[in-house]
Amino acid sequence: MTIATYISDLLYRYECVILPGFGAFLSQKVSAEFNEKEQNFYPPKKQLSFNSQLKKNDGLLANYIAEVENLGYKQAVYKIEEYVQQLQLQIEKDKNFTVKNIGTFQITEEGKLQFEPLIASNFLADAFGLSSIPAISVSREVLKKQVEDIEEKAPILFTPEKRSASSYLKYAAIGILALGLTGFTGLKLYSNQVTNHNIAEQQAAESQLQQKIQQATFIIDNPLPEITFTVTNQSGDYHIVAGAFRVEENAHQKVKDLRADGHKARYIGENKYGLHQVVYSSYQTRREAINALYAVQKTNAGSWLLIQEL
Repeated sequence: MTIATYISDLLYRYECVILPGFGAFLSQKVSAEFNEKEQNFYPPKKQLSFNSQLKKNDGLLANYIAEVENLGYKQAVYKIEEYVQQLQLQIEKDKNFTVKNIGTFQITEEGKLQFEPLIASNFLADAFGLSSIPAISVSREVLKKQVEDIEEKAPILFTPEKRSASSYLKYAAIGILALGLTGFTGLKLYSNQVTNHNIAEQQAAESQLQQKIQQATFIIDNPLPEITFTVTNQSGDYHIVAGAFRVEENAHQKVKDLRADGHKARYIGENKYGLHQVVYSSYQTRREAINALYAVQKTNAGSWLLIQEL
């Protein structure tokens, strides 16, 4: 498998995949839309963009390659570096480069690197298998002819031309409406009487209840002691991973070591590759998590950002 394939796999699960030494692929969910120019309905998708400023290795891509190909972490990093060198050489030579299933890079006349995502690729897992649907125009004259054919067999008239020809139905409808209004007026008078009666009864009942409450005396002989709860905020879908271990005992030992160093570390369980993951901490927003990741990588270059709902 190529590096492009690994990046494509990760984009289905993560919103940010960094290609160390080159830049980051970012994804943002876009709702379903109608393209008026093309007259097509498009399903929801993840819209890709590229940020050349995010080049520092966050460990996500390297760890994934190491797990899939059963390599060491340093070997995976070296493989990424070779791919980036090839990519940069081809861009300098041909002024463009296509990352399979992701998009195309090219150098503009101003000498800037420009990224164009592939329209056919959709990294939103919820929309897997959905494709665009053309909008079909509806001819009102055709529908009108179909309705007129139905009116020839049915007693109800839909088209305005035929309704005007049967004026006697209008007078019959007026008579029915008059009878209905008379019955409605009587019903409304009766309803108002019932409502007034209910309000009066409710006020009387509330008055009696207030008198009984005022006369009552409540005595608590043994009140319960006060209880103070301390809540530790470990919520959030953005996690700074400290390491992933084959042996669960090693993961729990890592948690103890990190907590001894002052981190709010915790064990988050086993991933689908059978590795037991330990995180420094969890955050509510991507910005908080990225800031924390940069600080942690000063002492642990192998730490990386995990986006997952636990």
